[in-house]
Amino acid sequence: MVENVPWRPAAGAWPRGQEAEAFAWEVYGFPLPDVHGTREGNLEIMAEPDRMLQERLGETSYRKLVALGNPGVDEFVAEFIKLCDPASVFVSTDSEEDRAYVRRVAIANGEERELAVPGHTLHFDSYHDQGRDPANTKYLLRPGTDLGERVRSIDKEEGLGEVLGYLRNSMAGKELFVRFYTLGPAGSVFSIAAVQLTDSSYVAHSEDILYRPGYENLRDLGPSAEFFRFVHAQGRLEDGVSADVDKRRIYIDIESNIIYSTNTQYAGNTVGLKKLALRLCVRKAAGEGWLAEHMLVMGVHGPGGRITYFTGAFPSYCGKTSTAMVPGESIVGDDIAYLREIEGEVRAVNVENGIFGIIRDVNAQDDPLIWQALTSPGEVIFSNVLVDDEGAPHWLGNGRPAPERGINHSGEWWPEKEDEASNPVDMSHRNARYTIRLEHLDNYDPRHNDPAGVPVSGIIYGGRDSDTWVPVEECFDWAHGIVTKGASLESESTAATVGAEGVRRFDPMSNLDFISIPIGQYIQTNLDFVADVAEPPKVFGVNYFIKGADGGYLNAPQDKKVWLKWMGLRVHGEVRAIETPTGLIPLYRDLRHIFHEHLGKDYEAEDYARQFMLRIPEHLAKIDRIESVYRRQVPDTPEIVFELLQAQRQRLLAARGRYGAYVPPFDF
Repeated sequence: MVENVPWRPAAGAWPRGQEAEAFAWEVYGFPLPDVHGTREGNLEIMAEPDRMLQERLGETSYRKLVALGNPGVDEFVAEFIKLCDPASVFVSTDSEEDRAYVRRVAIANGEERELAVPGHTLHFDSYHDQGRDPANTKYLLRPGTDLGERVRSIDKEEGLGEVLGYLRNSMAGKELFVRFYTLGPAGSVFSIAAVQLTDSSYVAHSEDILYRPGYENLRDLGPSAEFFRFVHAQGRLEDGVSADVDKRRIYIDIESNIIYSTNTQYAGNTVGLKKLALRLCVRKAAGEGWLAEHMLVMGVHGPGGRITYFTGAFPSYCGKTSTAMVPGESIVGDDIAYLREIEGEVRAVNVENGIFGIIRDVNAQDDPLIWQALTSPGEVIFSNVLVDDEGAPHWLGNGRPAPERGINHSGEWWPEKEDEASNPVDMSHRNARYTIRLEHLDNYDPRHNDPAGVPVSGIIYGGRDSDTWVPVEECFDWAHGIVTKGASLESESTAATVGAEGVRRFDPMSNLDFISIPIGQYIQTNLDFVADVAEPPKVFGVNYFIKGADGGYLNAPQDKKVWLKWMGLRVHGEVRAIETPTGLIPLYRDLRHIFHEHLGKDYEAEDYARQFMLRIPEHLAKIDRIESVYRRQVPDTPEIVFELLQAQRQRLLAARGRYGAYVPPFDF
């Protein structure tokens, strides 16, 4: 707790009059009358936020806030207290006492309920608030700002008027939680300070698990420290859940580094430091010469206790978390990474401190490490699963019999239940989640909190691809990898995806939904990133979903361990590779040895030939698709993209003339 902090005098501490109005333009990016409705009211709050804070916070929370010594934080908090009008405000430090208070409130107000296993709690979102809302997630842009046709946006003045209108008085009768976090390890060149305002104890509790505490870090940064800002209000509640989901809005102000979220509880819309903050970071990184990526960070173990670190980008349902959790390897992070060039070397950190994971199909056989964490005492939040009368959670694909009755996100549940549209209600929502700390996993890497990050030796791109990419392939060089793997990443839709199955979705670097700059600029930033790196990381493509003529998968789920081990050996030059028109693939004898050593199974030459066959027609069709997307939809595409795609096309055509359309790897 913070004690003996002198109260800051209001006089002379803040700009006034026309200076206050100019200050608002500079800091917030919009004129004061757009914030609270009257010029006089806004000038008053900008002039003396201390007076409001003293009145509204109470002495304990006020002292915590001003102890930070950051006028920008005070102004931010004061502004939204004035706008949202909470009944009370709780300012949290990094202390366990403050964090425990949030957990108690979450149980007391019904946002979470205790389960049978100590430390486990359950949260339900509204039946109609079960996932990210892309249609209402928009950038606030000034006229003339263009992020490309794929980016949803709204005029900044119009959008602010709408979302601030929804936020006005939205916390009446509720408690506002003021939270401080650090994206990346504290005290590091990677770290970014963040302040979250929310009236949801569930959101605050989730962030305590998912992110590193940041109160002390922000105080150490001094009075002029910059920080990301997040404002979330649940809106009007019915039966404890957001009632006005038709007014759900998630608006992103990339100029002021602030995100607004209202009339929603689902964590993907409300835990601002996750994918919402990634949008801010992509832009910040591009301007400063580093990368903010939708990537795992993991260590692959090799001879003599060696650990080789990789990052990896995979769209949803393409094996990202299962790759990070391969038994015998170590996890640094499963979702978001920052990459920087430091003294001629690429290094990376996990932005987060925990996992907000899809729980569907997590079971003891396929996911032993996660299963152990989810079934042992410890701090875990389950969301939108079924709970039975004994206080045990159940979810789809957990390998256990479903109970006859229970409670889920729809209320009372039974096997034949239907919703108001006569749709079957599953036992657990398909997007049900779990929230845990990384340190609860047995494969937790101790370098997770290293302020210098981990050295990156390889970058992996993988999608759901039934007929083109081989299971693992090394690119010729950095630019070849960024263009033909990262910028050409696609993923096929599945039966679990709304819409037709098997449709390929273009998703460069698995980051399309979060790119907050023109796509061409984003690709160029990736290409330029290693300009000062002595030995850039190797770039690999993987594909766990290649199918044979009978429609069955040619790989088993556990085979990904072999592909990881081969990549680890390639990074250190310990195995050779076969050059093909699209990249470098493993030798059969090396894979046979790795399969035997690490999986204890025989690997037949026939399997190798089918898995690593070069499918030239499919590769040519992919190049045509990717080139068409960039020519039609990305006017600022770097010319090198077309040059490298054309060069790959010519190599494929030459191979077809020599070997035919489908080339077994032994022919090379």
